[in-house]
Amino acid sequence: MKVKLHGTRGAYPTSSADNQTYGGNTSCIEVINGKERIIVDAGTGILGIDFNTFYTADRIDILLTHLHMDHIQGLAFCKPLFNPNKEVHIWGPGGSPESLTTRLNRFLSPPLFPIPLRDLPSKLIVEELPNTTFTLGDFTITTEYISHPGPTVGFRIQCGNKTLAYLPDHEPVIGKSHLFPEDDWVSGFRLAYQADLLIHDSQYSTEEYKNKVGWGHCSLDIAAEFCARTEAKHLLLFHHDPAHSDVERTQMFENFMRRVDYDFPIELAVQGQEVEV
Repeated sequence: MKVKLHGTRGAYPTSSADNQTYGGNTSCIEVINGKERIIVDAGTGILGIDFNTFYTADRIDILLTHLHMDHIQGLAFCKPLFNPNKEVHIWGPGGSPESLTTRLNRFLSPPLFPIPLRDLPSKLIVEELPNTTFTLGDFTITTEYISHPGPTVGFRIQCGNKTLAYLPDHEPVIGKSHLFPEDDWVSGFRLAYQADLLIHDSQYSTEEYKNKVGWGHCSLDIAAEFCARTEAKHLLLFHHDPAHSDVERTQMFENFMRRVDYDFPIELAVQGQEVEV
């Protein structure tokens, strides 16, 4: 299984020259197993996917963690949605009095977008996700609601004996500098447990996080502690703050790495990066 990172930035995209090392597009990854591919999140990173070459099958599956703008900004310009020969399945969180279709239609309709969701020419199927496990081809996907404002799910994606945990917007514990001692009280614990690769929110430094408690994101320190606690094997730090230049983000990471000593690899996610799981 291979993971390709198409968007690693959080909050909003940036085209600044100071943000190009780690990438300016918002959240989107592809999970690839041979000819099978699924897309997770539809930030502006989805616009970099080569649909003509790699998505020749009639069906495309797009999994959404939640509906904040930085995770659906690219959806309105996703080419398969305008192809009448494509069957597009959009999977996203339930957990709201309004249906997922209704919530998506707030964005994909006038005056925010000229074409209503119902008028898209593709065969569009919207699927609501509770806490559940389902299969897409060779992928076994587990979803669970996690701590982030608004209905939000994290994903555990297994293919063969390899497992990816994807929690790009996540605050494992709110108002504490460390995780609760009981695993059941740690948001997302089961999704990440012993995963081969954990892609996790790490937007803030420790100092910044003190003023951002409850915003739904976490610090590098908490992300690493979460990885260690869940016994995940490899941590990819994700959801880079667009207010941080790459120089600032690198310095933040280097300062963090000098303070900690973990026995698993820790990296900053880079747009365009491909990771073998």
